[in-house]
Amino acid sequence: MGAQAQADTPVTYTDQGRALFRFEVPDFWTLRTGGPRELEDTALGDARAVSRVMGIRPVTDDNVWMGFVSPSRVSSIQGGLRYLEDIDKFLVKDPTVTSTSDTRIGGLPAHVVRGTGNRDGRGVNFTATVIDLPRDRVAIGVAILRDGADPSYVDALNAVFASFRSLQ
Repeated sequence: MGAQAQADTPVTYTDQGRALFRFEVPDFWTLRTGGPRELEDTALGDARAVSRVMGIRPVTDDNVWMGFVSPSRVSSIQGGLRYLEDIDKFLVKDPTVTSTSDTRIGGLPAHVVRGTGNRDGRGVNFTATVIDLPRDRVAIGVAILRDGADPSYVDALNAVFASFRSLQ
C-alpha cells in the first residue's frame, strides 16, 4: 500500500558531473533514469529537447508516477514554467490548471501547479513543481496519479518532496 512507503533511499541528480539535488525514493518503488534526448509529437513532427529524467513509481502499481528534471539554460521559476508549457503535451493531454501556489521545498522558493488532464487515454491528476536552485538552475518535479490510483500514494509523493535538498 502507498501509505506504508517510507522515503529512505537517497538518489542524487547530476548534470555533467555536477551534483544538483537529491531526494529519497520510497521503499518498494522503482527508479528509472534517462539521459538527455528529444521527444517528438509524431502527429505534429514537433520535437522538444529534454534533459536527464529521473522517474519513480511503485513497483506494483503503474497508476502513479513522479519525475524530476533540471533543464540546462533554465535559470528561474518563470523559465521553468515556460519549459513546462513547452513539454506539457508529452506529460498530460488537455491539461486544466485547478490551482497554483508559491511555497518552499527543501528551504528553496518553489511554484506549484495542480490540475487534471489525460494521459494514455485515462484521466489524471497532476502536480508540477518548479524549485529555484542556486547557481541559476531549477529542478522540475511532476507527479501524476491516474484516476483510480490509491489516494494513500499522495503521502509517499509528499515524503519525496519533503526529502528534496539542493546540493549546490
